[in-house]
Amino acid sequence: MKNLLKKITDGVSTKKGMWITLASWLLVMIILTVTVPSVRDYQVTSIDSLPEDMHSVVANEKIATYFGDSELLPAILVLQSESQVELEDLVTITDAIIAEDIKGLKEIIPMGKLPEPATTTFFSKDRTTAIIPANLDASLDTPDVKEVLDQITSIISEQTDLTVSVTGPAGIAVDTTDLFSRADIVLIMSTVGVILVLLILIYRSPLIALIPLLAAVFVYQVVTQLLGLFGKAGLLMSSQSVSIMSVLLFAAVIDYSLFVFSRYREELKQHENKHTAMKLAMRGTGLPVFYSGGTVFLAMIILIFADLGDYRNFAPIFGTALAVIMIASVTLVPALFTIFGRKSFWPIIPKVGDTTVKPSSIWSKIGKFVTKKPIVAISVVGVFIVLSSVYNVNLKYEFDLIKSFPEDMPSRVGYEVLEEKFAPGDLAPTTVLVESDKEISEESQQALLDELSNEDHVNTIRIENQTDDQKVVSYSLTFDESPYAIESINALDDIKEKSGDILEASNIDGELYFAGETSASLDDKNTNDRDLVLIVILETLLIFIMLIFLTKSFKMPLYMMGTILVSFFAALGLGMFLTNLFFGIDTISTRVPVYAFIFLVALGIDYNIILVSRFMEEREKHSIKEATRIAVASTGGVISSAGIILAATFAVLMTQPIQLLFVFGFIVAVGILIDTFLIRGVLLPGLIVMFEKDKNRKEAK
Repeated sequence: MKNLLKKITDGVSTKKGMWITLASWLLVMIILTVTVPSVRDYQVTSIDSLPEDMHSVVANEKIATYFGDSELLPAILVLQSESQVELEDLVTITDAIIAEDIKGLKEIIPMGKLPEPATTTFFSKDRTTAIIPANLDASLDTPDVKEVLDQITSIISEQTDLTVSVTGPAGIAVDTTDLFSRADIVLIMSTVGVILVLLILIYRSPLIALIPLLAAVFVYQVVTQLLGLFGKAGLLMSSQSVSIMSVLLFAAVIDYSLFVFSRYREELKQHENKHTAMKLAMRGTGLPVFYSGGTVFLAMIILIFADLGDYRNFAPIFGTALAVIMIASVTLVPALFTIFGRKSFWPIIPKVGDTTVKPSSIWSKIGKFVTKKPIVAISVVGVFIVLSSVYNVNLKYEFDLIKSFPEDMPSRVGYEVLEEKFAPGDLAPTTVLVESDKEISEESQQALLDELSNEDHVNTIRIENQTDDQKVVSYSLTFDESPYAIESINALDDIKEKSGDILEASNIDGELYFAGETSASLDDKNTNDRDLVLIVILETLLIFIMLIFLTKSFKMPLYMMGTILVSFFAALGLGMFLTNLFFGIDTISTRVPVYAFIFLVALGIDYNIILVSRFMEEREKHSIKEATRIAVASTGGVISSAGIILAATFAVLMTQPIQLLFVFGFIVAVGILIDTFLIRGVLLPGLIVMFEKDKNRKEAK
């Protein structure tokens, strides 16, 4: 691999090679743009996350088998009045909607045909709020769903003075699509803007800012078109995954560009010819940069082994992005810098004979301190990590994803009105299905109802349906808490654990199945826990093995991997403490720890690779202490700059009106800063000095 990379980077650095490289990238980008649709044409708001063999999924399929097609998209029309909502209003609305015969609307409750006592359940106790359930064709695309809901809300506005909010899966799908369509533009513009400003402020050179961004634009266009090919082949891509990928892409390209340009600047101070300088620069940084990209690439590919669709969806999207980034980092990036040569650094142009690293620089001083007092350095950082990690015992998970969306989003408004005006459990009842090979007598049906009603947190339960042969019966069960509350999820888990005893007490020989939001949340929670353990183990082992090949050592990967792992726990704890302190967010989505681990470990190890690669290079000429000091001083400036930019780039996710992305972006930003300044700058060098030994005393002197 080293010799192959050397041939590639040597060729790219030549006068002819740099132009051929640029032309090749330009040609590929144009061909893909003209001939292939973009990923934007295949983005969806959500994908099926749970595996097909999960309990809640199987339960849904059984309900559809026994009681008809369940492929409907529910919508709940939440109607409000300053005084009272009258039954006549609901009758007028439903009659007008039915008369309109809206294409895509499968069914809506005909209020005018129900006996008046049966309509009371559609009103809140104070009669200021009412709901009308409706079902849409589940095969509709989101734009078509939006059109149906717009027609319904228009009819309501024409017929009454009531305020309407549409919630339920249909309303949430429409709002989510609108949210991401606006957010994507803001995200890309904010990312580019933040990177541009920080590069100019840090390096005070317009070209240093523009060259990496130009490379990132090339890579972004190629990646989005390649993902379009995958979409055309049938791969669905969630908007959330694509949004995070965009941030990672720009951040990674800028990161690797800074590593290349930093070493290029060093070589320009020793060699007059810009082509020679780049050739030598890439011989020093080509392998570490490629390994860094490869580490992140494999970390993303590992997600294919996850059970949850959200994580598996990351694998092809992020894997494609990282593969293109890796190629660009050793071809396009050095080609662009070589084309501009010394002008890249204008107005501070490096000249032959300039000092490479000033002894008075902050990282030179830190390098001296760490090598002289490694125990003190390790102790200080160790105390910080322990204190930061302690907050992890306070983590509280949020399973109600709609709470992650903006407070003024119509579907969330309607949802919270339902929470306030109706019983919390009524938001999404759990369907309990009992399946037996024998007829279930009425006595046994009632006995099962009584057994279930005696379980903790069960509020109401009633028989909903049964087959003609009475071998299958379904019940509608509500909890006294929200269907997404951890109390409801744990209560359902207990019921599932005791299902055998419950059936035996009811004198039923059969199986119990649970469908609905609470059951899906329980499956999601358990699957997420399994995926978290699997991803942590696989990613840690894979990166550790890669580091062994890179360093030709077993001990060095232990320091590198160990420091990154403790950094993750510190970032998660400190990040959640600060989000609670400054933003009042005290819960976290189950997805955030997994997302944070993937990115912090994969990206954090990059900086350790850059440091250790430079240490190994200097180790051939100096003692361990001196090699460590030079490595810290030489890489400190570029890594700290890259870390600040990378952290700020992920912090751009905090501009998104989605709490999950907000918290994720903040935690990753905090973690990157910890990696940049404490792990790579202090802890890892301190461990190297403490535990690595010189081959002989003379060398140490």
